[in-house]
Amino acid sequence: MHLPLNNVVKFVELPDILADRWQEKVSVSLDLENLIVNVETGVKDIKGICKHLFSELGYSFATLVVEEEATAWLLRYIFYGDLGCGQIHVLLRVPLSETRIPSVSLAMHAADWQEREVEDLFGLVFEGHPRLGDFILHEAWPEGVNPMRKFFDASKPFAGEESHPVWQPHPIVEAPGAFMMPVGPVFSDYAESAHFLLETVGEEVIRIIPRFFFKYRGVEKIAEGKTIEEGVLLSERFSGTSAFAHSLAFCQAVENICGITAPSRARIMRVLLAELERFRRHVAAIGGICASTGLSVAASQAKILEERLLRLTCQYLGHRYLFGVNTPGGVLINLTDEQCKEISGETGGVLSALSTLQEMLRFTSSFLDRLEEVGQVTSDKALSYGLVGPVARASGIARDLRAVLPYAYYAGDLKFQVPCEQEGDGYARLRVLFSEAEQSASLISQAAGILPSGPVRAPFQPKSGCATGWVEAPRGAAFHWVRLDTDGRLIRYRVMTPSFVNWHGFHIAAEDFAFQDFPIIMATFGLSNAECDR
Repeated sequence: MHLPLNNVVKFVELPDILADRWQEKVSVSLDLENLIVNVETGVKDIKGICKHLFSELGYSFATLVVEEEATAWLLRYIFYGDLGCGQIHVLLRVPLSETRIPSVSLAMHAADWQEREVEDLFGLVFEGHPRLGDFILHEAWPEGVNPMRKFFDASKPFAGEESHPVWQPHPIVEAPGAFMMPVGPVFSDYAESAHFLLETVGEEVIRIIPRFFFKYRGVEKIAEGKTIEEGVLLSERFSGTSAFAHSLAFCQAVENICGITAPSRARIMRVLLAELERFRRHVAAIGGICASTGLSVAASQAKILEERLLRLTCQYLGHRYLFGVNTPGGVLINLTDEQCKEISGETGGVLSALSTLQEMLRFTSSFLDRLEEVGQVTSDKALSYGLVGPVARASGIARDLRAVLPYAYYAGDLKFQVPCEQEGDGYARLRVLFSEAEQSASLISQAAGILPSGPVRAPFQPKSGCATGWVEAPRGAAFHWVRLDTDGRLIRYRVMTPSFVNWHGFHIAAEDFAFQDFPIIMATFGLSNAECDR
């Protein structure tokens, strides 16, 4: 069980705590400007340090960044805590000839998928990991091909695919009458590709084996050598439904490297647009939950509200999904004060209609029967898997990057609450979505009312360096780690999305429930395959 971090340790105390515990085994430095503690260690202590931070001090695991340097591998394990606790970057450097690294996944299960990803893309083997291989790269990729290595040429089509690729699932359940039910990878409507093998006995799902990355696009590899402007385009296009959030995270990483701060008007406008995107996404997710339970009328009502928000966005920003708005140093579109108030008024109208829909759903017993006590995720499991966003907050984990690592103008005069439920079931996740939509409408109204005059973009000069940018995207915490060379081109771009993190824990909710509950539980998670398959 995680301890209440804000009552245990504060940021300025961390260097002494870590240095005392590991003494000469670690080198600790403090970055006060960015609230980062850098901890350099060796292979013998990496597992113990990660376990201490995650399980004992209660830090959340953000991402694992791997860099291939000229003579060494540099692994960066990034953690973040509650307000005032900052970030911890645990650095492990090993010779480039060494490809075997101790796994931390048994001590910190949130790193499970991230280590599997690194093994596929870089060829590093995490000793002690229970299951490596057959993850990002499917059977068409020959063994030993690692597309994130420096020598892999991403500018040319890969010509080394297996001629007759074969994939065979590994069944887990052994019982009389057990069988494997495939779901996907092709779905009706507009769902992206994903494959789930449901191992069942009768109607009860005992185990779920997920398989993603049918459309792995190699965003991080494609980014190498790109300009900052090209990086913005990449960041907002691998997940269209969260385009503004991801481009904001990327831009803030670049701003941290270049030492610039966006003007106040731009930072407030970023909050307004980020909450508009969150509001629209939550309305869409609510509609998806209604559709999954067969409430076609309620689903249509939610879709109408989503369409109103999409048209509103297009009317004022020129794109239904907020492409082409963020830029390092601010935003490219300077909405007038009156336009911002009009956006606020329209979202208020949508919220009123959404509240009416919520009241109707609260008293629809056939709907509630499909959600209550279905797809439960306990707080212990949510912590162990490092779940984020509305999914985690429905299980009692109230951590939100807008509150614990404030960015844009969230550290300013804006007031908001972080909705949190305890039950961890489908209905709890639905209630969180409704509550967060209400908070987003409130933040839009507040932001529209305090916009100062002035520019919306600060000039900047590209510099070399590295930094992390983060946002509380609609689906949860998103981290973009960027390294630039002296010409301002991308050397390394690492993206950790909330869908990647939460798909890792999805099977917890869907196992031990009936087969017909599967699509409903999936709808209450509201995740994106495209955001996962970046």
